[in-house]
Amino acid sequence: MVSLKTADLPAVVPALGRETRRVDRRAFGAYLIVVSFMGDAVVAVAMLFLAFWVRFVSPVSQWVLADEMVTLPSYLGQIALGVTLMMALLINFRTYHPGRLLTFCSLAGSMVKATATWVIVFMGISLVLKFQPGISRLYTLVGFGLATIGLLTWRVYFNRYLWNESVARRLRERVLIIGWTNESERMVQLLSRGSRCPYEIAGAVEPPDGFGDRSPGSHIAMLGYYHEIRDLIQQHDIDAVLVSDLNLSRTELTDLAVICEKELADFKIVPNCFQILLSGLHLESMNGVPVLGVSHLPLHSAFNQYLKRLVDLIGGGFGLLMALPVIGVFGLMVRLESKGPVFYRQVRVGRDGKLFYIWKIRSMRLDSEKNGIGWTVKGDPRLLKIGVFMRKWNIDEIPQFWNVMKGEMSLVGPRPERPELIHDFKEEIPHYNARHSVKPGITGWAQVNGLRGDTDLVERIKCDLYYIENWKFLWDFQIMVLTFFKRDNAC
Repeated sequence: MVSLKTADLPAVVPALGRETRRVDRRAFGAYLIVVSFMGDAVVAVAMLFLAFWVRFVSPVSQWVLADEMVTLPSYLGQIALGVTLMMALLINFRTYHPGRLLTFCSLAGSMVKATATWVIVFMGISLVLKFQPGISRLYTLVGFGLATIGLLTWRVYFNRYLWNESVARRLRERVLIIGWTNESERMVQLLSRGSRCPYEIAGAVEPPDGFGDRSPGSHIAMLGYYHEIRDLIQQHDIDAVLVSDLNLSRTELTDLAVICEKELADFKIVPNCFQILLSGLHLESMNGVPVLGVSHLPLHSAFNQYLKRLVDLIGGGFGLLMALPVIGVFGLMVRLESKGPVFYRQVRVGRDGKLFYIWKIRSMRLDSEKNGIGWTVKGDPRLLKIGVFMRKWNIDEIPQFWNVMKGEMSLVGPRPERPELIHDFKEEIPHYNARHSVKPGITGWAQVNGLRGDTDLVERIKCDLYYIENWKFLWDFQIMVLTFFKRDNAC
């Protein structure tokens, strides 16, 4: 048996205090997960009971023919199955992961996926098990709508409580960064989003060979040097050590991993040596051999692709219908200012490099490309007077709803470029062709950030790749709304 002497206490007490803090964070997170699960369950029960009332009791029930009268006691089994299935799907979509407590957007996307899947599975089960009375399709659809609205509404109020700084502070992991690279800077920007971020950057540590050409700015605290790492972990209550300097030797990395294990801190490495789409980087097995590689991105999922396509069909059809009068008015104005065709089509590069014709309302003179092709710049003399207005408000892009309906484009995605302009980009700009792994869009994350036309291509590609790596269902709607309010560099 190992005895603990009084003289050893000063060295042990900091570790015990840190362990207590970590235990408190995990226990508090676990408690909030239970609260969120119970709240979701209560809302799911309430909404499915409300769906029963809407379908079988309210005036709506009189509009639908029914073979038999359905009473609440006879439907309790179906409601219980519906609630159980919905909660199981919420669990399956990782809604109750502690790291997602503070991130509402990704959480909301998972909840929508779970309730949408619930409709399919619930109806499938009803067809197989032949319930008596049978499960109404209208009841299922009403239940889906009410449950989705109810769950998201309750979670909005719950997250408002979680975003209080006193609460959020207890949930965040404190991160210490060793070294400094472009990836470190990018990570800090992503992890510095106030109360909604589950991480807190405690500071940076200078590696054995120094920071080199890159060093953290004044916004990042310089806590010390590599040889002090153990004391720094203790002094600053560090939960995770993030290595961004891969110039460390194998021995130094191994020693650092051992120190983190002893100090109850997570050991992580930023794989900046790959210079690739890092959010798709994961460990997998090839015939039993562990390998690190990129293969899974959000829009690689068949479910996400179908969900995005459904939104495109609904939004594209509605947009095309609403746009017809607008196209007529502006088409007439174009024709009055410049004789010639109203519509203009161009070859663009789509998903997987496939070429297609993009449609626009013509905004330039007919001879606009007699001296060669190029991007439109501010004050471009080739633009029609009405063309300047259309470009500012994206009106010239309206016919692209037809491209969306045909499946050549999406409502949201990287803007498609002309093959003549981008021929050499894949060789000159890092990761350029990765943007062609998804369908191009009428609008996109780069556009709402003012990166359109003759702007910095590298920054534009960064925005496109960020969208591809971090796509979420609700983010598309946010970008569509922002398109109407952010028109920087529109020309």
